[in-house]
Amino acid sequence: MIVWVNGAFGSGKTTLVEELRGRWPEALVFDPEVIGYVLREIVEVPTGDFQDLRLWRRQVAESLVGLVEEYRRPVLAPMTLVNAAYAGEVFGAIKAAGIPLHHFFLKVPEGVLAARIDGRSFTPDDPEQDERVRRWCRGRIAECMSAVDTLPSDTVFLDGESSPGELAGFVLRRVTR
Repeated sequence: MIVWVNGAFGSGKTTLVEELRGRWPEALVFDPEVIGYVLREIVEVPTGDFQDLRLWRRQVAESLVGLVEEYRRPVLAPMTLVNAAYAGEVFGAIKAAGIPLHHFFLKVPEGVLAARIDGRSFTPDDPEQDERVRRWCRGRIAECMSAVDTLPSDTVFLDGESSPGELAGFVLRRVTR
């Protein structure tokens, strides 16, 4: 089984997955961004967003399916994925492989997202890069919020202002029933 935790930057995806991992020790954690970082070292990303690379989408789906098939353990994937076509590609490939997929989306008000992003440090040793990353994340808030209506119909929406413990309990009840 794959549990994909989606939401805007600053919504709490990583925090929720860390909470889930503590309660579900057999689960593996796979961050799809890692594939994007590797691809950036190999090929140019003309748009600046590695999700626009078809190879990224294919490799993410294949990696998730491979982890489940090889290790027979659930996989937790924290990743913002709000382009409906891209989500369709990735999630469709997972489902076509016969792997159960649970897709959760953390809904958080715009002001809260902006405050969380502004309060984070992405690259503490490089303040200029830190601010570029913050600007990029803030610039994606509207896109992430408007994508809510285009997400797959089986998406489960979570209140991203709830505590990580409450959210983890809900997710675990939902996926292990």
